[in-house]
Amino acid sequence: MNWSKIIVFFIFFSHINTLFSQKNDIIPTPTEQTINSGFMEIENSPKIITENNFNSAATLFKNAIKKLDLNSKKRTKNKIKFSLNEKLSEEEYILKINKDQITIEALTETGAIFGFQSLYQLMNLNLKNGVVKLQNQVIKDSPRFKYRGMHLDVGRHMYPIAFIKKYLDGLAMLKFNNFHWHLTEDQGWRIEIEKYPELNNIGSYRDSTLIGHYSDKPWQFDKTRYGGFYTKKEIKEVVRYAEERGINVIPEIEMPGHSQAAVSSYPELGCTGEQVGVAPLWGVFKEIYCSKNETFDFLEEIIDEVAELFPGKYIHIGGDEAPKTNWKACGNCQNIINREELKDEHELQNYFITRMEKYINSKGKQIIGWDEILEGGLAPNATVMSWRGVIGGIEAAKMNHEVIMTPNATCYLDHYQAKDISNEPLAIGGYTPIEEIYNYEPIPEELDKSLHKYIIGAQGNVWTEYMKTSDHVEYMVFPRIFALSEVVWAEDRPSFNDFENKVTGMYPILDKMDINYSKHFERLEK
Repeated sequence: MNWSKIIVFFIFFSHINTLFSQKNDIIPTPTEQTINSGFMEIENSPKIITENNFNSAATLFKNAIKKLDLNSKKRTKNKIKFSLNEKLSEEEYILKINKDQITIEALTETGAIFGFQSLYQLMNLNLKNGVVKLQNQVIKDSPRFKYRGMHLDVGRHMYPIAFIKKYLDGLAMLKFNNFHWHLTEDQGWRIEIEKYPELNNIGSYRDSTLIGHYSDKPWQFDKTRYGGFYTKKEIKEVVRYAEERGINVIPEIEMPGHSQAAVSSYPELGCTGEQVGVAPLWGVFKEIYCSKNETFDFLEEIIDEVAELFPGKYIHIGGDEAPKTNWKACGNCQNIINREELKDEHELQNYFITRMEKYINSKGKQIIGWDEILEGGLAPNATVMSWRGVIGGIEAAKMNHEVIMTPNATCYLDHYQAKDISNEPLAIGGYTPIEEIYNYEPIPEELDKSLHKYIIGAQGNVWTEYMKTSDHVEYMVFPRIFALSEVVWAEDRPSFNDFENKVTGMYPILDKMDINYSKHFERLEK
């Protein structure tokens, strides 16, 4: 036996294993990744060179290097260069790693930030004994969908600004570009409004909260005042923090339904004028805004203040789960139905939404609404979030409206992620394992190919009726958010087995971020 040949053969295949050891570790999976021979070793902070004012990306890199706690104090020879490439699209980037230099090419700051996020993962995954050892490689990457969103409901339970920033860090790492901030609800108004202080003095606090699950009977309540709101200063801080990470913040101001907290603050906004309390219970309530001029004046002044706080393109207006009970018995609402020659209360809701859309458009913004805004006719420029399955999305696309897919069966992260719930924290119900999300395809099979362009992306929703703490939110979101990031970014996803290996490889990064993640990887039944 020729032992020298066997040894050479072993060394060769060991080299091959090393060569490809860093391939496909990044989440979401890059469009194209070419592994080259050789390595870059980072023992100290590389020299940073920036072009085209890619300052946010450079700052993120600088802060990330500090947190790596590299062990060498000697002067580094390595460089990282953020370089303008005018041939790339808005969110596209090219990451090049060579022996002495890392280059991130992009057209925009956003693209440069996404390039950094891939590098951030590689650096953390390949840190050992205070040294980062990166395989030389070239990554060319861009997203499949232009809208990649995650939602957080702070109306039912609210969380400190420090957690909101931490949540944004998780989104940024996975290249989500929209944070949908659900700020108003029946159970609490969470945004400071100077024109209407009672929204915060009254509407931001409930006198009691349901104990246990909604299905537990009889209902019991803790009889403890709960609430609060985010000041304008805090909101500006969050918006700035998100922008520095390539994320747009979309505020949601619910109308006409899910507005009991507002009506409790200003009873004249309801149809009956009667005093009601901020809701202590979960569910859908009949106390919705009355369709009268005073309501529109109120909401327009709310929008004035909201538009100043959020520089992005969208304002979400809800539009879902608005019972028409009070409208049917309301003289003001019935007069509008007669005056505008409307068919019924569903068309009255369309009148309501369309009137508010026109005002929001005048502020340079566009509206997003849940798929109920299709009922009674769709406002002219609205983007639809399809949550009651995919039918609403298909219908909106056929009307040439942009659609964000967020079907509750697949994209609601308040569902259980394990079949055995005996050791799981309380949840609203349902069962959405990570594999179901990973297999999700946002473009419905039945949608004509010519209409695919109207499906602009997908979003994960986090409703917090049963999530009292930020730790609970993290547990419900991670690692399922990894699956959704692949769905909205990657053109070609790896096998679920390979994906599972990538996620478990990310656990040390989640530990470093102090994220309370679940380790469930339950498979769908075949």
